[in-house]
Amino acid sequence: MTAPGPSGDAVVPQAEEFSRDWIMARVAEMQALGESAPKPARDPINQPMINNWLEAIGETDPRFTAGEAPPAMAQVWTMDGLDVSRRASSPLHATMKILDDAGFTSVLGTNCDQEYLRPLTVGEEVTLSARLESVVGPKKTGVGEGYFITTQNTWRVAKEDGTSEVVATMLFRVLKFKPGARPGPSAEATVDRTKLVRPQMNRDTRYFWDGTAAGELRIQRCNACGELRHPPGPMCPSCHAADRGYVVASGRGTVFSFLVHHAPQLPGKQLPATLALIELEEGVRMVGEVLSPPEGGVQIGDPVQVVFERIDEDLTLAQWEVAR
Repeated sequence: MTAPGPSGDAVVPQAEEFSRDWIMARVAEMQALGESAPKPARDPINQPMINNWLEAIGETDPRFTAGEAPPAMAQVWTMDGLDVSRRASSPLHATMKILDDAGFTSVLGTNCDQEYLRPLTVGEEVTLSARLESVVGPKKTGVGEGYFITTQNTWRVAKEDGTSEVVATMLFRVLKFKPGARPGPSAEATVDRTKLVRPQMNRDTRYFWDGTAAGELRIQRCNACGELRHPPGPMCPSCHAADRGYVVASGRGTVFSFLVHHAPQLPGKQLPATLALIELEEGVRMVGEVLSPPEGGVQIGDPVQVVFERIDEDLTLAQWEVAR
């Protein structure tokens, strides 16, 4: 099996022939390319996109509805979307391909450090350039052996004199790794469920945990206006009354969204664990674990039924099973 490397003429060896020297040679070629050509954003800075972002994160600063873009949106303007051809000049994706070829096929985000030099305004057009800062490894981590990839990203705006102005930068680091071996049945059998991270119990949530202990799924209700809410809180977000009660839910719902957690290991959990956002028949949503997911995995829209898992005398969890 052969394939061109980043320079166009490097040869990819057979899988068993990969070595750190081969990986670092390809990395050196990537670093020698320097900063990538400026990639223009698909659209100028625009208010509709800003409005969507403000709504998604709940930001209400009036500056951002009057033409100024939130600085933290820097990455939004130059995202690739579904067009993979836009990634062709990306040092990050090219380096990840090198490690894919070497068998480091899994990705774990680690950290991102952004710096904003000035605000952007509606109508400005930004470009993104990137360069490979470093590749460090192999390192043994909790999820497996891998390499840390760091890239330097720079956003610029063209000036009238033909030069460009740096408006934001970002150091972005990811881990490309080979997943470690999963624990065998004997290791799984030793999982101690009582070591679970305990949920917070206070006067706002006590009614819920008293309910799970009694085999009831309770939803907080405002006694003043009847609004249901979850997670519970001291005050109604609709009418602002502090008169709280609850109703007992049917315990039926559907999977609104979910993820399968493989790593890192969680105390008291047997991995992989399916964690889902459940939309109840009553209209509110809550998070829980789907126990014994069906063959092929959980799907969005699957009907589910609550089950109560007694951990010990102090804690009973509301969990979920796909309705058969």
